[in-house]
Amino acid sequence: MSDLRPVVDSQFQSNLPGVYVIGDLAGSPLVKLAMEQGYELAVALARVPAVSEAEIYDAVVIGAGAAGLNCALELQAQGRRVVVLEKDRVGSTVANLPEGKWIYTEPEDRPAAGRLPLEAAVKDDVVASWRSAVAAAGLAVHEGEAAQALRREGGMLVLRTSAASYRARHVVVATGKFGSPRRLGVAGEDLGFVQHRLFQTQKYSGERVVVVGGGNSAAEAAIALAEAGASVTLLHRGTEFSRLTKENARRLRTTSDVEVRLGAKVTGFAPGVCQVDGVAVPCSHAFVLIGSEPPREFLKALGIRLEGEWNWKRWAVLAGVFAVSYTIYGAKQAPGYEFWPFTGWGAQALAFGGRPWSFWYTVLYTAVMTVFGAAAMKRWGFDRRDKFQIWRYVSLIGFQWIFFFLIPEYLFQSAVTNQWVGAKLAADPGFAANAWRSYGLIYAWPLFFYTFFGDPNQVWVVWGVVLSFGLIPLLVLFHGKRYCSWICGCGGLAETLGDRWRHLAPKGDASIRWERMNMIVLAAAALITVAIVGHDLFKAFQPGAQKALVWYKLVVDTWLVGIIPVALYPFFGGKIWCRYWCPLAKMMELFSKVFIRLRVNRFAIASNDKCIACGECSRYCQVGIDVMRFALKQEDLTNGNSSCIGCGICVTVCPMDVLSFATPQASPKLVQIQSVGAR
Repeated sequence: MSDLRPVVDSQFQSNLPGVYVIGDLAGSPLVKLAMEQGYELAVALARVPAVSEAEIYDAVVIGAGAAGLNCALELQAQGRRVVVLEKDRVGSTVANLPEGKWIYTEPEDRPAAGRLPLEAAVKDDVVASWRSAVAAAGLAVHEGEAAQALRREGGMLVLRTSAASYRARHVVVATGKFGSPRRLGVAGEDLGFVQHRLFQTQKYSGERVVVVGGGNSAAEAAIALAEAGASVTLLHRGTEFSRLTKENARRLRTTSDVEVRLGAKVTGFAPGVCQVDGVAVPCSHAFVLIGSEPPREFLKALGIRLEGEWNWKRWAVLAGVFAVSYTIYGAKQAPGYEFWPFTGWGAQALAFGGRPWSFWYTVLYTAVMTVFGAAAMKRWGFDRRDKFQIWRYVSLIGFQWIFFFLIPEYLFQSAVTNQWVGAKLAADPGFAANAWRSYGLIYAWPLFFYTFFGDPNQVWVVWGVVLSFGLIPLLVLFHGKRYCSWICGCGGLAETLGDRWRHLAPKGDASIRWERMNMIVLAAAALITVAIVGHDLFKAFQPGAQKALVWYKLVVDTWLVGIIPVALYPFFGGKIWCRYWCPLAKMMELFSKVFIRLRVNRFAIASNDKCIACGECSRYCQVGIDVMRFALKQEDLTNGNSSCIGCGICVTVCPMDVLSFATPQASPKLVQIQSVGAR
């Protein structure tokens, strides 16, 4: 949940009127795109008449990075009074990158917008060009001045800093998404030889240096120090480097002057010593490079709301959404079996026009998918010029209209009346009177749980077997679990109505372990189906099977499919059911693992070597996959190592075109650095 961002609208305005958030903090990880945001905001703010009072600024910009500087330079050029506040120094985020770090100008097909210069160069040259631009423009930049609190007074914003107070019409927050360096929290960390940033490597030549961390910054620092002539020990508490780029992992393996210690927990520092699990590691300098803390406290001090923050309003929304979801599904039960307080009257109260509530529920479902599907198609398809996403949403909406609405509600009966299904089937009441079974044309068992029992016509049984154990495995072979993101109505609601909250999907190892629950649901569905279908062989189990069927229908078909996941869309993303409880999703995953074991699987998402670790792919994954980890290591992402549903949003949002759909490649196994003290 560390990548939660401030809540902003399409114009970059936060929950506070007149307060805007741009740049990396607002989800623009590339320098050029951050500059573009700053320029666009400046153009918009310049449309507001300038402030006439001399003591009031048109805008105060917090943060002298790419976005903030570009915004301020453009506003000043438009005749607005602007000041930039920077708690560190101009371009500090870029300046704090490892020595010699190259700054790219991706995407190459888009020119840089605004007045801040940008050319591909090493980080020091980029920062120097920015300083020259600031000086040439005479832009007021207050370095070493940190913003502290914000309030509204007399229609203006009053910003208090470590040095003064400023009154302004607008405040622009462009601090970047990382605040203070993350600390280990161990004894001796405040000693002078322990540092949390590395600026110059040459002065450590001949020194014994310890670097603590397991990410790319730590690895690059260790390599740079070794190349500068230092004797380096790299300490990482993990048992492997799971987030290194493939190139950094290679360089670390081949750099002889870096001693790598995995599973090494730093317990403290003393003069000239780093304590690792009680063992003293001599060093003259130590660099703790374990990342930075998101600026949550700073944003809260300003009053800016973050995504996913829980307060009384959020709890009230959850209660309201749950009440709506409970009503929709609770009243959809058969008359007399509705949930309290709708028992005996709910289904009838919501029935009108000669149609039951179950019909109007389908109408509502289809309408919601269509409206929100069109919005999602615009967001991911048309706005980003991505044909893959356009066709994906066309597919989802088309399947919903044709197979989950028109056929079961209208076309099936027409087919029977006009004998399009043949005279024999049209005359069979067991077939003709069960239009609801036509949902099984696309919904495969065990998602459509009743395929094989309830006295189905033989046509449905044969088709159910072909669909579930023939067509679905074939689809999985070539397309993984794309059924979930291209065809399924359950997944379709999550991809349309739930799309706006996809970034809130639970992430991390714990959430992945929760995915084991759908194995329980699959096992329950299989056992109940076998017991009921094989009633002649399992007569002794019939009473228990019937009770289990009732409970399955209540717990799975109502609560886990409908009420709970739909109510949780705005809080945990749209894939609650699909990810944690859907038995068909688990069955497809099992098929996929068999294909992978047999080396015939044809579905994967591959990565090139351009990943910049911006995290956009992981952020927007509806099923909570740490896509960035796969991208950094250039490891194929499949259904053997993830719950990927092939929606392709990670491919769409990647600003560096790192990800692509591909056939899995058999690659040689890399030997992981494991031994303590290995060189």
